[in-house]
Amino acid sequence: MADIARLAGVSASTVSRALSGSPLIPEATSQRIRDLARQLNYKVNVGAANLRRRDVNTVGVMVLGDPMKAMSDPFLLSILGAVADALDSKGMNLLLSRIKTDDPEHLSTLVDSGQVGGLIVIGQLTWHDRLNHLAATGLPLVVWGACLPDAIYPVVGGDNLQGGYEATNHLIRQGCRRIAFFGDTQHPEVRLRHQGYARALAEAGLELDPRLHQAFLFGDTRIREVIDKWLDQGESFDAVFAASDVTAISIIGALGERGVAVPSQVKVVGYDDIAISAHLHPSLSSVRQPTQTAGAALVELLLERMAGQPSRANMLPTELIRRESSA
Repeated sequence: MADIARLAGVSASTVSRALSGSPLIPEATSQRIRDLARQLNYKVNVGAANLRRRDVNTVGVMVLGDPMKAMSDPFLLSILGAVADALDSKGMNLLLSRIKTDDPEHLSTLVDSGQVGGLIVIGQLTWHDRLNHLAATGLPLVVWGACLPDAIYPVVGGDNLQGGYEATNHLIRQGCRRIAFFGDTQHPEVRLRHQGYARALAEAGLELDPRLHQAFLFGDTRIREVIDKWLDQGESFDAVFAASDVTAISIIGALGERGVAVPSQVKVVGYDDIAISAHLHPSLSSVRQPTQTAGAALVELLLERMAGQPSRANMLPTELIRRESSA
């Protein structure tokens, strides 16, 4: 910019105003400056300019976990779509970035560099303490995940405890007594769903059998191996509560390949209520998460943090959708 100012015989501030389209600069001067900038291949550093003005209108969205698996997860895609719609309604843009799990400082770098004004993080995985640390530094971020009592960061999430309880209680009312749970309780959201599962069993006087708990991540391909092993060994189970619809769909497929009918022999309930759940055969009973509401809530809480307002949590209600797989 200093070079352009010297060549044009004006000040650097005049160059800045001209390149930003200020009406205060005469058109002839602006044109001369634009021509020089084009000849020198000069590009305005939008991030730096926004950072100076504190007027960044782009929000970074980070998905924790394997980026390839995340981008194929229908529930995560629905959350991303809802966030994009909410940002668009406020005239803001979305920057989707891959997060490096071995580089937690990557989150703060995006904000400090001026590329984004704040961050929306989808998922917690085992990052709760790191997210707390980043929030304590003043980083403007909001997280989709479990509403944990010691969270410093703002969080939006479904009522996972109640969702897990309702799903399991529904299976119990359907006459099931040996209900398996598929989900990795190292994840805060899944841990709360499992607590709801355990509470429903306890209220019904049913045993919490650790043999019926499979700590798999969402969409884990080993699910079929477990179903085969259980059936080969004669493991007794009459229902499965899966911590995600993707897992539930895999379970129904594995049972079908072994000639086990759903729901007459084993009933299945998933979690998330992704769009395809209603169109499967049998259609999948699932705990619905309010994705459209979630997108707007995430943006609202982030804007509050960017404005310096206190952190808060927003727990959204969940709803059990009963379909054929648990009939």
